[in-house]
Amino acid sequence: MSILDLQLTTLAGEPTTLGALGDKALLVVNVASRCGLTPQYGGLERLHERYADRGFSVVGAPCNQFMGQEPGTAEEIQNFCSATYGVTFPMLAKLDVNGDGRHPLYAELTQTADADGAAGDVQWNFEKFLLAPGGKVVGRFRPRTEPEDAGLVAAVEAVLPA
Repeated sequence: MSILDLQLTTLAGEPTTLGALGDKALLVVNVASRCGLTPQYGGLERLHERYADRGFSVVGAPCNQFMGQEPGTAEEIQNFCSATYGVTFPMLAKLDVNGDGRHPLYAELTQTADADGAAGDVQWNFEKFLLAPGGKVVGRFRPRTEPEDAGLVAAVEAVLPA
């Protein structure tokens, strides 16, 4: 089974898959509303808007595993993201990225090494995984890498389908 076929749930509670987004380059990011890195939502939205018409999408995956920094309900998360950062990119339902309850999506993503060659558990909120069209994971960017970091932007541009 391809990573694009794994069963997911949208923040609105609807079943989905990454493949349902079409043959796009995707940046999957575990997000949180009460984290010191939460302002990255702004950069993620700008990146999403900048490349959306070229076959790219950010996908937000809320996670409450890091010091309880995403405690809200789906409705609270949606309201916060849209009102505070104008988020228009797809958001998934809250999920676990580490541990025994790790979602199958993150079981796949965390096998990918970062630029230093380290794979394994997600370190914190706002860790980013870049998927090329077709679903191959081609990059991993740790939480402190800003969404508009030159290296991340270059990696996105390198896998844009259009």
